[in-house]
Amino acid sequence: MSYNIPLFDLNFGQEEIDAVSTTIKSKWISTGPKCEELEQQFIDKFKTKYAISVNSCTAALHLALASIDITTGDEVICPSLTFVASVNAIKYVGATPVFCDVIGYDNFNIDPQKIEKLITKKTKAIIVVHFAGFPCDMDAIMTLVSNYNLKVIEDACHGPLSEYRGGKLGTIGDVGCFSFFSNKNISTGEGGILITDDEKIANRVRLLRSHGMTTMSYQRAKGHATDYDVVELGYNYRMDDIRASIGVVQMNKLQSDLENRLSVRAKYLECLSQIESIYIPFENNTEFVSNYIMPIVLKNSTNKKRDYVRNKLHEAGIQTSVHYPAVHNFSIYKNTTTDLPITEYISDNEITLPMFASLRDSDVEFIANKLKDILAE
Repeated sequence: MSYNIPLFDLNFGQEEIDAVSTTIKSKWISTGPKCEELEQQFIDKFKTKYAISVNSCTAALHLALASIDITTGDEVICPSLTFVASVNAIKYVGATPVFCDVIGYDNFNIDPQKIEKLITKKTKAIIVVHFAGFPCDMDAIMTLVSNYNLKVIEDACHGPLSEYRGGKLGTIGDVGCFSFFSNKNISTGEGGILITDDEKIANRVRLLRSHGMTTMSYQRAKGHATDYDVVELGYNYRMDDIRASIGVVQMNKLQSDLENRLSVRAKYLECLSQIESIYIPFENNTEFVSNYIMPIVLKNSTNKKRDYVRNKLHEAGIQTSVHYPAVHNFSIYKNTTTDLPITEYISDNEITLPMFASLRDSDVEFIANKLKDILAE
């Protein structure tokens, strides 16, 4: 179906085309200088010590868990209101995901008070997901992990350059993971990056991302080594320079893109505040955030009503989505014992409205008015 107002718009131009062309002409297209350039951009922007590019945020999450020695028999507390990759990565290392509910219908982030009730002797780490780029309560979470000697992995795939008390998301816990999937704020089609201040974690991630090899082909090509050893069972999680060259351009555009998204969200808040039958998550947030998506939740609703509203919006030419089906309800996780009433209500009644930097005020007004009319039927 063709939509007059799409869910998102790819922020690509001639710069990305030129970057790819230049990289191809350089004749170095695998992991190389453009990956290093992108990594350095993250080090500079996030004021972090180490950045390691990978082929997806899923790989970053997997490597983050492996690098802090999470293994079979361990438990990792995580939200269910997230993309399934946040949870699958826990299973990759043989650990058990323990699902935690979120704060409320107006705050989709994991609830620190509920986290504490789930901690056992087997708990080794917490994965937090900064939903839509809005920060979790990291003060409370970092106090918890300090008290219980746990590790924190920040799934910040929604929040590049989003802030928490003046710092950047992804720099507060032990490891931060970011996504460059096609609809993310930084898009390379596929790809991701992991950041950390811990040298031991960084060295292990570099080793594991490339087959457990002590040197990579780019290092050998520069004359830094002529041979290598394989010292651990690793993976092929490398990013390539073609995608990294796009990422470098996208990083240069990011600040401007996010500032424009702030204006789009401000217009949404102005228009949607007139609709009493919806919750607007993170409505009172004052931090600078990425505004990756624009979620709302229907009040006193059911999933059937939500789907009806979405269909009506689609008929009006407005594309929407759902973020997210609750992970604990997927077949692979249905044997997990859990009680997540807030997550389940949100999952059944959330609608993601269009959000991108070039969305016009007139489009936001049209979306809000159409939504208001549908809910008034």
